[in-house]
Amino acid sequence: MEKKVRVRFAPSPTGPLHIGGVRTALYNYLFAKKHGGDFLLRIEDTDQTRYVKGAEDYILEALKWCGITPNEGVGVGGEYGPYHQSERNKDGVYKKYVDQLLAAGNAYYAFDTAEELDQMRERLKTAGGSSQQYDATSRMTMKNSLTLTKEDVDAKIAAGEPFVVRVKIPKGEEVKFKDVIRGWVSVDTTHLDDKVLYKSDGMPTYHMANVVDDYLMKITHVIRGEEWLPSAPLHVLLYKLLGWEDVMPQFAHLPLILKPNGNGKLSKRDGDAGGFPVFPIEWNSPEGEISSGYRESGYFPEAHINMLAFLGWNPGTEQEIFSIEELLQAFSLEKVGKSGAKFDPDKTKWFNEQYLRAKSNEELSAILTPILGKHGYSNLSSEFVSKVCGLMKERAVFTTDILENGKYFFEAPQEYDAQTVKKKWKENSPEIVADLITVFSNTEFKAEPLEHAFKQYVEEKELGFGIAMIAIRLSITGVGGGPSLFDIMEVIGKEESINRLKAGIENIKKEITA
Repeated sequence: MEKKVRVRFAPSPTGPLHIGGVRTALYNYLFAKKHGGDFLLRIEDTDQTRYVKGAEDYILEALKWCGITPNEGVGVGGEYGPYHQSERNKDGVYKKYVDQLLAAGNAYYAFDTAEELDQMRERLKTAGGSSQQYDATSRMTMKNSLTLTKEDVDAKIAAGEPFVVRVKIPKGEEVKFKDVIRGWVSVDTTHLDDKVLYKSDGMPTYHMANVVDDYLMKITHVIRGEEWLPSAPLHVLLYKLLGWEDVMPQFAHLPLILKPNGNGKLSKRDGDAGGFPVFPIEWNSPEGEISSGYRESGYFPEAHINMLAFLGWNPGTEQEIFSIEELLQAFSLEKVGKSGAKFDPDKTKWFNEQYLRAKSNEELSAILTPILGKHGYSNLSSEFVSKVCGLMKERAVFTTDILENGKYFFEAPQEYDAQTVKKKWKENSPEIVADLITVFSNTEFKAEPLEHAFKQYVEEKELGFGIAMIAIRLSITGVGGGPSLFDIMEVIGKEESINRLKAGIENIKKEITA
């Protein structure tokens, strides 16, 4: 019987969740759901020195906004808890397996000070060696349980002398494993160092806690970023040394998300320089620094997720817009590439634009109404706002664009576009507007009759269509472009339209003569 798929997203609460982390969570989520499996959220907080207040709450809120919902783990519970590594450590979960490695001779105590470690590296560097690491060669020159007597070791521990437990990497062996995305990976243990697994403060390092938790939580697939690929041989070796080789999960290391120019990993600095977010939601650091988020920038969570899915994965078809349900059906690790995925801010906006246009006018009205209220436009009917959304959504990337580009729906123009006035407002424009006030006052105030009456007037007067149109558009909206003017007039109504036309004649005259 095939094992149930179980995957985990295991962030550290050391700061805000980068979109690279969100993508890792997304791919884990999609893989689990497609295979009817479990998606766990585990918080890896063993490194207390790097803990950042508020980071865990941020991670939970960000995943919730993205719609990436764990069915087990932090905030949910489950039979394999606790899901904070700090809590698991209190139960002695990790020490048990550290002791197992020590007893089997696969790990050892090391008492070297920071100064002694620096001296060792300098010594190896001076000797011209290619490596300055703590490994099978250098370990025998250091202060550890391989070079000290048992009595000395026991005495140092009893005296409270600081120590770490290091894995004893076997010399000259091959560590080989198959990565779902990258194929076979093979490393000679000569190139691996004796990583620290456990510290004298009683906390395991990431490597030890990670492997133990994945084993105890019955994780079947470890899907994580490329930056963890160098650590994978050690993790594979730990599975072997602990006797868990037969239940070792499959590994899949995702490609990096690259800067827009493709040179290097995408960072917060790139977002700051390019004016785009690299975090899912806004982050307020304990020091008071604010970093922008996709949510606060006006992106829809589903557009954000659609964009992230394509940073490394390709469905092999021309389709680009995928609902989460469609992603669940189409996603596979075999279609994830090895090469880094270049982040494209413009493409990200394009995704949001597509999702905005696909929303009903009523959905957009519900989103826009609170925004309008914050700008002082209250007591507007949902029907009115829906009509505005219907006219403006083809011209918007974000919901706020509907307000910013269509402010004239909510108030009469306070000023008139100077360039358009200079180029298009002619000597006879006031007369044209005055005539059309009379025409429109005696016309049914619907877009089609208004347009028909306008065309009839232009033909009778033998006027240029564009000159007459820009005269009334400027008076009604204050700008030279936008959706159908007659649709705008129908939406704002007869009284408001006529008042604006009258005001336009006077106000534009003042602007010209000022």
